[in-house]
Amino acid sequence: MTRALILFAHGARAATWAAPFERLRELTQARVPSVAVSLAFLELMEPRLPERVAELAAQGVTAVTVVPVFLGQGGHLLRDLPLIVAQLRLDHPGLDITVSGAVGEDASVLAAMTDFCVAQL
Repeated sequence: MTRALILFAHGARAATWAAPFERLRELTQARVPSVAVSLAFLELMEPRLPERVAELAAQGVTAVTVVPVFLGQGGHLLRDLPLIVAQLRLDHPGLDITVSGAVGEDASVLAAMTDFCVAQL
């Protein structure tokens, strides 16, 4: 099985907005060199999630984990992402697609953010 990890972000009009996400991708890739780590966006930036998944499937990837790099489970993750993933499963029936919770809802992420906020005092 060939695994891939997709960091899924919202997207923005300003290209500079993606810089921290690219750095996150680089740091994540360094931790798991045997797994393809890439970015995909919901809107306003490329590649969108369907295009990224299609690209990975064409490369022979058999399992994809999508990690929403959102702070919480808002409308995009509750409504939009499930619809996109359902279509992806229809489009790529041999591909195992897993979606994690929003990164910002993880206790360790919240602790790191709290540490940063407190350090600003």
